[in-house]
Amino acid sequence: MVIEVVEERTNLETEAQVGPEGKLDYPPVGSNSIYTAILSRNETVKDAKRLKTFLELRDKYVHKKVLFEDPLFPADDSSLYYSCKSPMKFEWKRPTEICGNPHFIIDGANRSDICQGELGDCWLLAAIACLTLNEKLLYRVIPPDQSFTENYAGIFHFQFWRYGEWIDVIIDDRIPTFNDKLVFTKSFRKNEYWSALLEKAYAKLHGSYEALKGGNTLEAMEDFTGGVTEYFDLLEAPKDLYSIMKKALERGSLMGCSIDVMGQGQMESRTSQGLVQGHAYSVIGLAECDEKGTDSQVRLVRLRNPWGWVLWKGRWCADSKEWSTISTADKENLLKQTIQESEFWISFEDFKKCYSKLEMCNLTPDTLLRGDERNSWSVAVNQGRWVGGSSAGGCRNFPDTYWTNPQYRMLLREEDDDDDDDPEDGKRGACTVVVALMQKGRRKERSKGASLYTIGFSIYEVPKEVRYPGRREDSHGLWSVEIKICEEDVTLLYLHP
Repeated sequence: MVIEVVEERTNLETEAQVGPEGKLDYPPVGSNSIYTAILSRNETVKDAKRLKTFLELRDKYVHKKVLFEDPLFPADDSSLYYSCKSPMKFEWKRPTEICGNPHFIIDGANRSDICQGELGDCWLLAAIACLTLNEKLLYRVIPPDQSFTENYAGIFHFQFWRYGEWIDVIIDDRIPTFNDKLVFTKSFRKNEYWSALLEKAYAKLHGSYEALKGGNTLEAMEDFTGGVTEYFDLLEAPKDLYSIMKKALERGSLMGCSIDVMGQGQMESRTSQGLVQGHAYSVIGLAECDEKGTDSQVRLVRLRNPWGWVLWKGRWCADSKEWSTISTADKENLLKQTIQESEFWISFEDFKKCYSKLEMCNLTPDTLLRGDERNSWSVAVNQGRWVGGSSAGGCRNFPDTYWTNPQYRMLLREEDDDDDDDPEDGKRGACTVVVALMQKGRRKERSKGASLYTIGFSIYEVPKEVRYPGRREDSHGLWSVEIKICEEDVTLLYLHP
């Protein structure tokens, strides 16, 4: 795994090595800010050398009056597809060649700037749409001091959180076009290009545009924030799910949802109510409104379709009769928040019925606890490998080799300071633990035939005779995560010290 990280760094280098590593100090965000853990995780960015490389490269090409061309992500088919030839003859063009007045960002980056093109990366665009709701996080990923006028040299950069540190990805601004129109992600403004360039940088991070086909919204959310993820099966949603979602949005968490499919034949097919199966949506907001003539409230969820248009035909769609059941003031307030072309409201009950899963990326582990108090966390990172014949022991169906899998010990020293726990739910006297198991670099290796491995983990209590020699007691499993095909599996546990 460490070797993969080194390879990742090497692939992101754009020119020869530069001098001593520079350091970049980010402005303080305040000790009480919920964004501190993300924005200041590295007070001096560990990747400052590559950031310095960007500044030096830009100044170098500005001085030479030559436009930068990225040799590691060339403007040819190798950066587009690895499994087949391009379905059409693309022409790589710079924004300055496409329109007369290109801009990097116009009136701030917002979710209306993200319209899906011919690439099946709705999962990525759903995450970007959520990112635009949080300006501090957005401009951590998209350094704003970039333009097509001042110090323009055809070079741009973006930053992603990868395996424990921020990575700076440098690209040139040549974008795939067909008939002078962008083929992939675009803004509804014809002369705005930040979203197209962000998609290109993310494609470079993974080796090609094709590598972005298909994925989970959580994957991109983590790369944009370094946050901790959660997954909810809406068929088995907790009773307080609406409260969980509300608190998550208040704390800046990113959320997406989708409808599972039974096979490839159902991918992007539409339900009777106009929703798209196997397609990622962004969860943009929540609302509670009083129903006229009753003492009850209706709970609503606001969603966004990365395609840029709305297909929802159910209750609370744009012209439904349900809007007459709330006050005119509430109706006007809700519609004012909504970008009609790509967003829609759906009742919370219909949301749980129509969608299969909810994905949530919390900015710090504290948001997993639902409470209002801040908590301090101890963090440990362990690197390991599954090596055939040595440390790839398989699941528990293979008892003769299962024990050879990588093993790690953790010592829980304190109980949670929470007197409100229900004594019957097993949480009282427990210590909260978040375990994340990740396999690295598999998406980037797709071009070599790689796919995600099936992964999982189990947690056992160490026998007392190991902790206290002389006592005999068999170890027993405390927790086992269902093995599944995914890049990362994150689980919230309550274990007793």
